[in-house]
Amino acid sequence: MTSFKDQEFRGLVSLEDHDPELFDLIEQEKSRQWRSLELIASENFTSKAVMDCLGSALTNKYAEGLPHARYYGGNEVVDQVEELCQKRALAAYGLDPEKWGVNVQPYSGSPANFAVYTGLLRPHDRIMGLDLPSGGHLTHGFYTYSKKEGTRKAVSATSVYFESLPYRVHPETGLIDYDQLATNAALFKPAMIIAGGSAYPRDYDYAKFKEIADANGALLMMDMAHTSGLVATEELASPFEHCDVVTTTTHKSLRGPRAGMIFFRKDERGFESRINQAVFPALQGGPHEHQIAGVATQLKEVMTPEFKVYSQQVKSNAKALADKLTSLGYSMASGGTENHLVLWDLKPKGITGSKFEKTCDAVCITLNKNCVPGDRSAVTPGGVRIGAPALTTRKMVEADFEQIAMFLHEALEISLKIQEKTGKKLKDFIPELDNNEEIKTLRSKVNAFATTFPMPGFDPKEMKYKDPNGPPESS
Repeated sequence: MTSFKDQEFRGLVSLEDHDPELFDLIEQEKSRQWRSLELIASENFTSKAVMDCLGSALTNKYAEGLPHARYYGGNEVVDQVEELCQKRALAAYGLDPEKWGVNVQPYSGSPANFAVYTGLLRPHDRIMGLDLPSGGHLTHGFYTYSKKEGTRKAVSATSVYFESLPYRVHPETGLIDYDQLATNAALFKPAMIIAGGSAYPRDYDYAKFKEIADANGALLMMDMAHTSGLVATEELASPFEHCDVVTTTTHKSLRGPRAGMIFFRKDERGFESRINQAVFPALQGGPHEHQIAGVATQLKEVMTPEFKVYSQQVKSNAKALADKLTSLGYSMASGGTENHLVLWDLKPKGITGSKFEKTCDAVCITLNKNCVPGDRSAVTPGGVRIGAPALTTRKMVEADFEQIAMFLHEALEISLKIQEKTGKKLKDFIPELDNNEEIKTLRSKVNAFATTFPMPGFDPKEMKYKDPNGPPESS
């Protein structure tokens, strides 16, 4: 056996040479992204600049603690990286650093939310968040009931450690029922009310939330994970005037890497130390400084006029899609959209979101099944959630989203034909997608359309993988 000193140095070998199998999988994913229509509202395409940060030497550095208060040495550079990110985060949202602070270490949005609960609440304190079937998020608390076992099940860890009572949208309007929230909060007396959601197509009335919170001695937190890019560009209302704490991811409408941030008021309540200590050492270990660098460089872009125009286009594209689908006779939850997403109610057409999602996957359109107002169970969602950020990043405009609506219309018609043949069960529906000529034809049209637009992060011409079902080389 060769001695260690005589072994070949492998630290500069490319992934393509070191691990061809994994390299090929990444190339396949590049190909999928390029030739598909990415409509998942919580996804976006980040830039080459962000990717450069994620693949940088910063990934090597352990930096437990906060800048200038670390548990390891060698932090003279990463301290500057993290402070730059903090400075840009506050500037992006127009916040006074004397009144607001920010922790940029959360690995993503869910850890950020749980850090807030850990720092500001006691075990079994009461919280109120938007119900999951109404467009809320699991981390805001969610229970199900098992008829078989006759027991309540906490689906989210939030509901394991804290007592959660949801508020809902009005079943007819699809808008948050603030009056019912006020009534229930007066009885439940939550320690915290959580605004925000993952499938709510409208803006939030923060003044109303604050009024209800103050009337019950509750803290007010906003989870703006989905809308943080629109908030930063003032295309949606800002939560900072009324909220005590604001959390966000950085990879949705903000278009950065997969990470999270927590903004908190600096006052006599001591949120800064409580939240910082909850992030580390209570819940996380060393921060991912390569991610923090990616957030920092994206926040630089967020403060440009160009990103303002991008955010405006995201809203315009979502509206164009909703309007086109509505003109075709379809039903949009809440009657439309004010932000980056559309919630399409498929119940009037007699098909589930689960089936339609599978059909869209088969034709290279990526969206997700989702609960819509009136659904009784999150297990069999009655609609789909559609987002505009990713394809707007690829320079698509209103006319392109109207064409996408026509693709979706065609996919639904195919789905209804298949369901008529197979019946209601999903397990019988899925096999019929294979070798379906209408599916193949629509997939080819989608691929040809998608590949005419630019792709952030990488050059499709340099991809080493050519999908056998993809578009011809001339595309």
